Parts: sequence; structure tokens; C-alpha cells
Amino acid sequence: MDNKLLTIFCVFVYWINNIDLLEAKIRHYRWEVKYEFKSPDCYRKLAITINGRTPGPSIVAQQGDTIVVELKNSLLTENVAIHWHGIRQRGTPWFDGAEGVTQCPILPGEIFVYKFVVDRPGTYMYHAHYGMQRVAGLYGSIHVSLPDSESEPFRYDYDTSIILIDWYHKSAQEQAVGLSSRDFVWVGEPESILIQGKGRFECNASGIGVGLCNATNIECSPYVLTVFPGKTYRLRIGSLTGLSALSFEIEGHNMTVVESDGHYVEPFVVSNLFIYSGETYSVLIRTNQDPSKNYWISANVVSRNSTTPNGLAVFNYYPNHPEEKPPTTPPTGVQWNDVSSRFAQSLSIKARNGFVIPPPLTPNRAIILLNTQNLVDGYVRWSVNNVSFNLPTTPYLIAYKKKLLHVFEQNEPPSGYDSVGYDIYNVSNNVNAKLGNGVYKLGFNTTVDVILQNANMMKPNNSETHPWHLHGHDFWVLGYGAGKFNVSSDPSKYNLVNPIMKNTVPLHPYGWSAIRFRADNPGVWSFHCHIESHFYLGMGIVFEEGVERVGNLPTSIMGCGEAKAKP
Repeated sequence: MDNKLLTIFCVFVYWINNIDLLEAKIRHYRWEVKYEFKSPDCYRKLAITINGRTPGPSIVAQQGDTIVVELKNSLLTENVAIHWHGIRQRGTPWFDGAEGVTQCPILPGEIFVYKFVVDRPGTYMYHAHYGMQRVAGLYGSIHVSLPDSESEPFRYDYDTSIILIDWYHKSAQEQAVGLSSRDFVWVGEPESILIQGKGRFECNASGIGVGLCNATNIECSPYVLTVFPGKTYRLRIGSLTGLSALSFEIEGHNMTVVESDGHYVEPFVVSNLFIYSGETYSVLIRTNQDPSKNYWISANVVSRNSTTPNGLAVFNYYPNHPEEKPPTTPPTGVQWNDVSSRFAQSLSIKARNGFVIPPPLTPNRAIILLNTQNLVDGYVRWSVNNVSFNLPTTPYLIAYKKKLLHVFEQNEPPSGYDSVGYDIYNVSNNVNAKLGNGVYKLGFNTTVDVILQNANMMKPNNSETHPWHLHGHDFWVLGYGAGKFNVSSDPSKYNLVNPIMKNTVPLHPYGWSAIRFRADNPGVWSFHCHIESHFYLGMGIVFEEGVERVGNLPTSIMGCGEAKAKP
């Protein structure tokens, strides 16, 4: 073979072996984050927008693509950071976007560039991870599809995304100040539920200032999802609520759950989908109802006896006019305190046959985390094993790499609690609760079990739902249980056959949830309750694993705490 033919042959072999690499793209986004007056539920207030929008622009990519987001902070007086929720950031832990953990915040006027690879298909999200800015409107969706040469294990005609949030008229700053005060002020129930950024507040309510609410504002016209009869739709649903667990339904239509947090689910059919903050689901919907009318899309608050009205949107059968309201009364939704139905859905979620990733059969380490609400020095806080998490001023990742370990506590937090003596069903004073910022140090590539244990809060006969989100990883959901976790007997009930993998798991009232993950992603990673006020008040921890394997940090993540003095 002559040299020319040999060269052509080698190029062909390289192309065949690297076809996915060649197909991968670099997708550039240029975003400006700033405050603007918005009326998503007809009530005018300041919201954080991206390029004038909330929700922000959707990121649409294929597996293997590189995402580059050039972010300008135009908030004038506030820092900002964005977390890419569900993206594992393998090789780029400094771009996880968790202020205080993986990066310094982006200062007003600064331009910061995030650059990372979306290495798995699925439904993900992004949102603010500084203070309580998520509830101010800084969020959006991430849709990662398979390469063109591959196909999903289910078929559909159209694909669309919806994000659900709860919306407060009180600013994020006012909420944070109330939570931080010794004279504690709870954030209260949200005024509205927004479906894809649109909701409806009753402008005739008493006490509304003149000019603050306009029911005819086009910004708060209902979200409309237009569909064609006789088709199958993949609806990617994500929740980034600040407080509320939700039940989502489309009037008269069943939904087949097929994906959650980027992993295929053994299909099961529901009439309503329970979804917790930080979770994503894909459901298939067949448009097989009477095409002569439109139908309601509804989301109602569960797990709290809330005064928030249901979020409503329109499921519009073409060619009906999109502004034509459904002729029926909107669904009222399931009862807020129907814990058994929510628990049953959690148990129903298994990995799809043919896509099961078997978990390691045994862990190298087990950590039990008791969630409690208590007073610390007279301030209301949430604690984990009596430690209320408080971020250091120098981010952990920088502290480890720059040998600034004195900036946070070197004693590891407790890996358990007095499970025999603690009564999870009654109010406990937890007098030994304290602020802390120690780190759980995990052996690299070891297998770790985490058991989340719920309990009564400071209010008698009250235990809340807590959705826990792990950065940098997916984990196997091994099981759920009611009551107190039994170290001797409950592990034998774990599902080790086909557990679903997720990045967010609900912890049900007076119950426990067990997860397992491999500590195989070098870095420092946050694990916390995804309810904004709960994390703000201390319900979170941090894992360190293989940080010595992390490469050189980009200078762009520096600039706060003791990192200011380090080149």
C-alpha cells in the first residue's frame, strides 16, 4: 500500500473510532444576569433574569457536547453563581457552580466563563447557587439528547420541557433577613405556582397596592402547550421550587413515566406525578382525548397545608384556539397530606430493564444523617447530626488545592446519632446543636451508603418532606422506609437488583431514605436539602474525595476569602 492510500486508510480508521468525538459540538451561550421588573403571576416585582427572561434560555445539546456559558453579572450590588444541576462535572469540578464549595462568587460587573461537557443524555436544569437567588427567578432547563446514531428505548413524536417553581412576592433578600434574624420570620407559603414561568395571582385580593397587580398583563397569560391529536409527546418536567412539593397532572390524560434525573425508568402509568424540588422526569402522553376542546394542566402543593392556589396552564388541542379556556373546572389535585400515595410513587421507580447499572453489593462506609430543626444560640436552624452547616469564606476546593485547610474545621462531622435514644416522633430540644463546616472525607473510589433519617421539627406533630440533592454524582436509591431506620434489619430490604439512579431523592415525613454512590469524581461536593430556606438555614453537608487528583484550578474561580492572596 502506497503512502497516500495508507494515509487515507488511517484517517478512515480514526474517523470510525472517533465518530462520536467528531460529532460533538461546542455550544456557546452569552448571558447577562440582571434585575428587571416582571409580572409572571400578574403581580409586578423584581426578578433576576437572563437576557431579559425568566425562566432563562434553555440549553439544548447532544451527549458529549461542550457547553460554554459566558456570564455577565449585571446585578449591580449582588454576587451570583450558577449550578448546573445534574451535570457531574467530571474533570471540571471548579465549574459546578456551588459558591463557597467549588468557586468564589461572580462579582457585580464581572464576566465569568463556565465550560463543561454534558456527558450523558437526559433532562437537567440550571439555577442560582448563591444565597437564595433561585427563588428570584434565576433558573432554566438543560436538555441533552443522544447522538444521532442512537435512539431512546421508547418512541414519541414531539419533545418539550416544562419547569415548575413556586413564586414569592417577598424578595429573596427579605426572606433571607427574616430567616437569619433572632426574631425569626418564616418565608411563608408562596403566592403562586408558575408553570413554565407563568401563573395567576388574584389581583383583587385585599392589601394589594395600586398599580402592583394587573390581571390583563400578557406576561401572566397562562402557559399553553399546543398538541396535535393522535400523537405521543415526551414532556420533560423539572421542579425548582423554593419550598413546595407538587403534584402535576393533565386533565383527562394518563402519563407514562420513562426517565428521571437522566436515567431510564421501568415504565409505569400515573394520573398525577409527584415531583420534588431538584427532580426531573420524562413522561409520555398520548393525545387521545376529545380533540374538540382544551384541557387543564395543573400543579398543586402537597406535603404542606398550603394556601397557595394551584398553578394552571392549558393543554391545547390543535386547531382549537390557544386562548380558549377548557370548559371544565380545573382539577383540585390530590390531598396535601396523602403521604401514602407519595411514598408509593417513590417505591415504584425502578431502573428500566436492559438499562440497569448494578450497584456494588456492599458499602465501604455508611453514614446516617438525622435531619432536625432546632435552636443554635437562639437562632432557628436546620441541623444534620446536630451540626448546622455554615459555608466558609474561602471555598473548599480552593482551600484544599492551595493548602488553606485552616479556613474550615478539620474535625469530620458525626457519621451517626443516638438512634436508640432519639425519639423521631416528638419535639427534641437538641441542646448540643452547633454551627459547623467540617467535611466528610471519603476514600477515592470507595462505595458510600447514606441513610437520611427524618424526624419531628420544632412544631409538634410535624415532619416535613426534604428532597436531598447530591452534586457531582448519581446515586442508587436503595430503599425507603417509615419510622426509624434499623441498622440491623433494614439493609436486608435494599433493592440491589434494579434500583434507579438519581441525583435528588425525597425524604418522606417520619421516614428514611437510603442511597449508595461511588466516590469516584475527584473534587469537593455539596449534598443538601433542595428546599431553599432549609439549605440556607444549615441542612447540608460536604464530601471530599480524591481532591489530590484535581488538576490546576482556573484563576477565574478565585478572589474571595484567603484565596485573594494566592496566585
